[in-house]
Amino acid sequence: MHEIALYAEEGFPPRFRYRICTVEMTGEGVLLREAGLLLPGKTAELMLREAPKAALVLCTLGLGFDTALRSAQARDMARAVMLDACGSALVEAGCDQAEEALRSLFPGAYLTDRFSPGYGDLPLNVQPGLLSALDAQRRLGVYVTDGCLMNPSKSVTAVIGLCEKPQRARIRGCAFCALRGDCVYRKRGTECEKI
Repeated sequence: MHEIALYAEEGFPPRFRYRICTVEMTGEGVLLREAGLLLPGKTAELMLREAPKAALVLCTLGLGFDTALRSAQARDMARAVMLDACGSALVEAGCDQAEEALRSLFPGAYLTDRFSPGYGDLPLNVQPGLLSALDAQRRLGVYVTDGCLMNPSKSVTAVIGLCEKPQRARIRGCAFCALRGDCVYRKRGTECEKI
């Protein structure tokens, strides 16, 4: 935890941006009206069916972190592995901060679990539209490659439903993981949540 705090203080604090959209169920998927973004598949429908509104969220550590990581990889691979893990923890902490900001902005709302392109049956190819809806490149310097991967690498996008009543966790665990058929943890008789 000390290492995480150190990197946050050294100039890699998580930065986030969000946009609130009206949720509309359609025959092709869930439409986030103001963003003009269609989320196909059952995951989005399951997560947002009780949400009149949803937040598109982006969190990033920025290009400076990627530069520091590449430098560490060239000098000390053990430190680079640790820095990479710290970066993952930092960007997730930033997503938690974004959720807290949403809770403050909508004090009566109940938030769903956050879910991201590539999770469940929500395809990665919605990533460009999501980043465009957040004006991500201009505002936070985040862009998407032709393969739908984000740069800088320690960047996370997510969708969070804003509901009027409490929501149970719906997408956690093996039952919802796209890798459950080939999971190395399950083959060993355990789960990644227990590691």
